[in-house]
Amino acid sequence: MSNPIVIRNGTVIDGTRAEPIRADVAIEDGRIVEIGTDIATGMAETVDAAGKVVAPGFIDIKTHSDWTLPLMPQAESKIRQGVTTEVIGHCGYSCAPALPDKVDALAEYLSPSAPWLSFRETNFRDYLDSYPSLSVNAVHLVGHNTLRLMAMGMEDRPPTPNELDHMKRLLTEALAAGALGMSSGLFTAPGSFSETEELVALGRLLESQGARYFTHLRNEGNTVFDAVEETMEFAEQVGVHVQIVHMKLSGLDNWGGARKAMDLFAEARGRGVNIDCDIYPYTAASNPLRNLMPAWLQEGGIDGTLARLADPESRARLRKEVDAEGLNNFGRIPSWDAVRISISPDLPQFAGRTIANLAEERGIDQFDMAMDYIVEDHGQTRVLVDSISEEDVQDFVRDPEVMIGSDGNSVAPEGTTGQGRPHPRFYGTFAKVLGHYSRDLGLLPLQDAVHKMTGASAKALGLKDRGVIKEGFRADITIFDPETIAERATYDDPHQFAAGIDTVLVNGVATLQGGDHTGALAGQILRRQRDFH
Repeated sequence: MSNPIVIRNGTVIDGTRAEPIRADVAIEDGRIVEIGTDIATGMAETVDAAGKVVAPGFIDIKTHSDWTLPLMPQAESKIRQGVTTEVIGHCGYSCAPALPDKVDALAEYLSPSAPWLSFRETNFRDYLDSYPSLSVNAVHLVGHNTLRLMAMGMEDRPPTPNELDHMKRLLTEALAAGALGMSSGLFTAPGSFSETEELVALGRLLESQGARYFTHLRNEGNTVFDAVEETMEFAEQVGVHVQIVHMKLSGLDNWGGARKAMDLFAEARGRGVNIDCDIYPYTAASNPLRNLMPAWLQEGGIDGTLARLADPESRARLRKEVDAEGLNNFGRIPSWDAVRISISPDLPQFAGRTIANLAEERGIDQFDMAMDYIVEDHGQTRVLVDSISEEDVQDFVRDPEVMIGSDGNSVAPEGTTGQGRPHPRFYGTFAKVLGHYSRDLGLLPLQDAVHKMTGASAKALGLKDRGVIKEGFRADITIFDPETIAERATYDDPHQFAAGIDTVLVNGVATLQGGDHTGALAGQILRRQRDFH
């Protein structure tokens, strides 16, 4: 039970897009109990928010912090940019379920993203029940790629009836345990091997349970609009709420299409399709290096990948397809100078270097350099790909219906999660929107920017009592200075906390105070049956 707190003299932006107001906010037993002027403090602790904004805690609707929270439950990079709730298990990747004979396969599959995690046999309920205490609230999704891996490995074919039933049983268990829904990553194996019938069968199970569907589109590059249409047709056919995550138009040939995409979403909502999307405010994406190649490279797992890369005919086929179509899911890039090593477990000395730079140093072809790197790092390499237009990013940021999600992990500069050069979005997403795009560029009013990361996300998720400053709601609150809030992380030096965040309360407990993490672990595992509509 948290101590009573009264936040005084602040400018309240409540998360609904309403105009800011000067008000005090009283908190007791983890909930907001009063909003008004000159609230009596009594024995309550007081927080002076003069000159500051008092906002709902930010909801990071799209993250992969399940890869880091077990190692770093303080969630420092998120707490220090005002995030109080994370949605994890995205892009078809989840760390559970892990069947007895598939634990090693799951560890290998997730090695480019979570090389430091240990995996064990678990069902989804035991996975959630054994999760450590956290500084943030966590919403879990079960990944379709993980379900497929458990049921049929990395096979490029439709599932048999028994394999589909196996996936359904695993999905049912995860939903009963409290997963909010299922995520998919249709851009990469094995999710890319799935066809409409499989997805619809799982989608109908989601609908029957009142669960939700979150998808990384089948393609964000040259066929991105076909992928959007596929997802909208799924949403109409199945009837579940669909969240298209980190919406983008990747590759030089696709730049300038953000407005077209937003018009498609508006038209779909107008005919009753229950669909939303979020973005991260950066021009670089991040993915395992092996995922930049056509999906057939990964059939059979890492052993199959490395065997094909050792075969000159397979390499020639890869080169021909990349020359013709660009990178898988990313489209055409200016050169391999746009691909930068982010995290490289077996070759950490190359973090921050580009493929083009390494190729020049070795005196070899850039494509061969990329393929050689996959082999040398045993398929574990994660890269940044500069493939998105800043103009499109700004158009998405302006749109009132587009939410904000970091697509980043909770990390800290020290320890295991301080390795490599991760994407600066891990540290700066929310501060960048509030500081750079809202304050400095004036793309949208501050209350609209706050809404995109609080009330809008809570509505899309179906959260019962978070995302808005309202009497009776949970006291997840972020206090920031609108004049100084800013991203500090850069691509060259990403491990830098955001500026301008003063205080963060999670379930009424001070977790950031005076800019310092208190060590509090007051977050909760939010479960579909209890915490959502």
